[in-house]
Amino acid sequence: MSMSVDATVGAAVALQNFNAHNDAQMSLLRKTLDFKAQSMAGLIDSVPKLASLGSVGTLINTTA
Repeated sequence: MSMSVDATVGAAVALQNFNAHNDAQMSLLRKTLDFKAQSMAGLIDSVPKLASLGSVGTLINTTA
């Protein structure tokens, strides 16, 4: 084989390895972000709901 063919094959193998590593990192990032989103949803759902009807807890009286 000539040197250019060897270099091309070497570059292709290196690119394939890079893409495989990049795919693994992206998969880990997606899993981490999904886990964080689930954690935040749990925290948000655990916050007590504020009053939305009636006069208790829905009106703010302020004076300056």
